[in-house]
Amino acid sequence: MKIIYSKAPTTWHVLECVINIIDLQIYRLPTFPVIATDIDVSKSHVLHTAKPSPHLSSSLYEMGSLNFYERFSRTFRENPSLSRFLVVFAVSGGGLVAYSEANIQTSPKIDELPEPGNDKKKVVVLGTGWAGTSFLKNLKNPSYDVQVISPRNYFAFTPLLPSVTVGTVEARSVVEPIRNIVKKKNVNVNYWEAECYRIDAKSKKIYCRSSQDDKEEFVVDYDYLVVAMGARVNTFNTPGVEENCHYLKEVEDAQKIRRKVIDCFEKASLPNLSDDEKRRVLQFVVVGGGPTGVEFAAELHDFVSEDLVKLYPSVKDLVKITLLEATDHILNMFDKRITTFAEEKFHRDGIDLKTGEMVTKVSEKEISTKVIKTGEVSTIPYGMAVWSTGIATRPVIMDFMKQIGQANRRVLATDEWLRVEGTNSIYALGDCATINQRKVMEDISAIFEKADKDKSGTLTVKEFQEALDDICDRYPQFKSALSQVDSQMKNLPATAQVAAQQGSYLADCFNRMEDCTKSPEGPLRFRESGRHRFRPFRYKHLGQFAPLGGEQTAAQLPGDWVSIGHSSQWLWYSVYASKQVSWRTRSLVVSDWMRRFIFGRDSSQI
Repeated sequence: MKIIYSKAPTTWHVLECVINIIDLQIYRLPTFPVIATDIDVSKSHVLHTAKPSPHLSSSLYEMGSLNFYERFSRTFRENPSLSRFLVVFAVSGGGLVAYSEANIQTSPKIDELPEPGNDKKKVVVLGTGWAGTSFLKNLKNPSYDVQVISPRNYFAFTPLLPSVTVGTVEARSVVEPIRNIVKKKNVNVNYWEAECYRIDAKSKKIYCRSSQDDKEEFVVDYDYLVVAMGARVNTFNTPGVEENCHYLKEVEDAQKIRRKVIDCFEKASLPNLSDDEKRRVLQFVVVGGGPTGVEFAAELHDFVSEDLVKLYPSVKDLVKITLLEATDHILNMFDKRITTFAEEKFHRDGIDLKTGEMVTKVSEKEISTKVIKTGEVSTIPYGMAVWSTGIATRPVIMDFMKQIGQANRRVLATDEWLRVEGTNSIYALGDCATINQRKVMEDISAIFEKADKDKSGTLTVKEFQEALDDICDRYPQFKSALSQVDSQMKNLPATAQVAAQQGSYLADCFNRMEDCTKSPEGPLRFRESGRHRFRPFRYKHLGQFAPLGGEQTAAQLPGDWVSIGHSSQWLWYSVYASKQVSWRTRSLVVSDWMRRFIFGRDSSQI
């Protein structure tokens, strides 16, 4: 049998695919030799006979020993579409291959580099946390080449980290590989596991270091840079914190805490320890009365009272959990009703709640504290301490802030469009940045100068009405007493909810960049001509939860609606399950909750 093929470089690839299809048939008849003949389609005549190129698999030559003809003919009888495929293939040659590959590959490979001469804008995303992942999930415009750089190749559902520390939820149930998230997108996305240690805004370059080898460094160019690196734990320069305390910001932190808790119980069960030493080992101290610290203390109490007391009955009466908070109350960002309920519940559960005390020093076995009002100093022996007191700026962000003239700020400042102030193509999201809310009183002259179109020095009612909508859009506090509200403006909280909304907003801006450049939809530029391309970012608070243990959760929802109790716990379950980034993690988290209800929490050190 003779097969005719063209000189297109991918022709043998398609031919091999056809033969592989034929190979699936199981019928055997007398064999026929196979000869591959190269033709020039444009001249429509046979040039020469040649063997296939080296990349063609050996199955083509082995076909002679198989019943090629019968399988070939039967395949085309049973699949008429293949006949049309072969005809079109013989006529169009390599053009068919390009068409076929374009239709088969609906989403680009994540590790593909941009083609030479590609004029797509290069977007570099630093970080795979809530902000960065939300941006990647919502980016749909295929006119960008996206490069993701982060030392961790997964997204972690951080609100469930306290549950991971005690085995209520397994660590792998709350993480999703970043490649899984972006592999089905119709956008060119590449991921490199590395850490950015320097940002050069002038030359539009970032300097990175491999997470596998510190000596491996490389430089990446960008057209747009999205900084979503998060923040580090704020120790307030307290001596001994870094050496002796556990943090709770990453999945690895939760795993370390889980092992440490079990280690403490195992150590306290040894026969050679005194009762005082056992009490010290089983003294768990949580520093910080925010949502993370409160939730961890509640989860640890449930773990001890529901599971560990049954496994370590000899030391169950020696366990003590202490929560330290420098302010007068825990959960200060919640409604007072929730704060009061949480404090009363902790007292009922036996959790030692110490408010108004700040930590001054942490040694290997003791924590030194000082009562803020009286100055009284005391020490607390401990077996494990968890530090959860807030966040601080990463060193690379601090260096970048000095470079762009923000050295006197505590955190990277952006405008209402999440663009870093002092730059044109760098955006910052999540915990590493804050929106610098513009104050009306600072811009009042520019506002009225813009509104005074006839330059008369006074505003008519019509001129004021035309500018009012833009003013309210740019300055949401305008409807209240200007000076008073300006003094009360607060930065957005460093929460997953804020970061996720910022990432979604910025992705929407990138998706509509070209359209909004031609037809701006934002408010008037009071200090320049024209309008802003996009409407400013506006955070919409959708509520917050505070699990308090014992299957009770406090929920503060929009509209000043406060719910506390078991019903709120089930609402918490449903919301957190629905907020998972994939059906895989959603099913794993739900199954972990069911497993805990049936079998209890796992107490192994793994």
